[in-house]
Amino acid sequence: MLFHMSIAAHDPQHVAQVLAELWGGEAFRFPPISDNGWIALAGDARGTALEVYPVDVVLRETQGDADAHGEHTGQPAFTATHGAVATELDLETVLAIAAREGWPAKYRKRGGMFGVVEIWIEGRQMMEILTPDMQAEYQACMSFEAWRAMGAAMAAGGAPA
Repeated sequence: MLFHMSIAAHDPQHVAQVLAELWGGEAFRFPPISDNGWIALAGDARGTALEVYPVDVVLRETQGDADAHGEHTGQPAFTATHGAVATELDLETVLAIAAREGWPAKYRKRGGMFGVVEIWIEGRQMMEILTPDMQAEYQACMSFEAWRAMGAAMAAGGAPA
């Protein structure tokens, strides 16, 4: 079960505020790793959160009895890191928020199984936003049984169901 994750952005405060808006949550400063870190809280029972750090900050191991620390690299880049997050908003509202921000966004059907709104935060960081209908599709196919069936179909030379 995922409680939180982190992403990087050129404008961490703004990105955290928009993510919080998609959740119906709130954004707050979050300085433990970076003095310009922000966190978007969903306000749900699980305490779901997304930490947003400056684009050139990486996490590094700290020796001994200390937390990991942030280090500026000066090298912003695309990343494979992404997440799928739920929203109570509808597809049109999610697309309108992305358009307002100037972030590329489109509806996609992942593997023919579940829909997502693929948003490219600041044009470089992908995040999948799932409306209530999309969440139901996602949950219907994210079971051991569904993945076993998909694996069996692929092993038999077929396409995923």
